[in-house]
Amino acid sequence: MRVLLLALLAIVALVPFCGAGAGEVAGIARVIDGDTLEIAVQRHRLHGIDAPELRQTCSDASGRPRRDWPCGRRAAAALVGLIGGRAVACEIRGRGRYGRLISIRRVGLRDLGRWLVRLGWAMAYRRYSRDYVGDEAAARAAGLGLWSGTFAMPWDWRR
Repeated sequence: MRVLLLALLAIVALVPFCGAGAGEVAGIARVIDGDTLEIAVQRHRLHGIDAPELRQTCSDASGRPRRDWPCGRRAAAALVGLIGGRAVACEIRGRGRYGRLISIRRVGLRDLGRWLVRLGWAMAYRRYSRDYVGDEAAARAAGLGLWSGTFAMPWDWRR
């Protein structure tokens, strides 16, 4: 009986963990930044997107820096708002160079990466995927999110 109970507890402990061989599972996620989430103790980078870094700020349409517009924090806040404390499902795509799992994350049927790009809070990360290029073009044309002003692409800002 004890062995059965310990085995059951071990299985339950693994359910919310999106591990490398887990396929698709769900759990409550904590937002790290606009393109990184954590479930249990495992960090996941959203597949195919790149969002501004937390310390990154943007400029208005005239190019003036706007210290009052911390676009990196706004991108993270948009992700927090979408998740809203609900369970997040993940589909593992691989592992990134910093050891984070790369995954498509969903709340219900909504792909979080696509949603962020569509609203202008992240870019399609063409270096790794072309999945969200059309969504980025639509957000840019509509002047949504980051596209309402000027900003450095996150990959350039990090350099």
